[in-house]
Amino acid sequence: MQRDPRAFLWDVRDSALAIQSFTGGMDVTAYEGNAMAQAAVERKFEIIGEALNQLSKLDAAIAARIPDLPQIVAFRNQLIHGYATVSVGTVWNITRSALPALLDSVQVLLDELG
Repeated sequence: MQRDPRAFLWDVRDSALAIQSFTGGMDVTAYEGNAMAQAAVERKFEIIGEALNQLSKLDAAIAARIPDLPQIVAFRNQLIHGYATVSVGTVWNITRSALPALLDSVQVLLDELG
């Protein structure tokens, strides 16, 4: 049985909200000093990347509406496989600059899909 594409979007939304919760009230210095927060955020980014990778295989039309999807999947691969070192600062910057837009675009799709 094929998984509902919305399930992947829910995974993305839930993980993005968790990242925002984990880092709420932190600045970059606090984040750099908190190994547990770093591990939790990286794990949630891995889930986001995997969910979007699976979504792109299941429903290319929906996946195409996610801005920067290939870069998000590539970021996941870097985190998991270590193709390139990902600095704590890079993860922080993505959390602050790119994550809110991803969350917004996923929520629009979820609202449309019911």
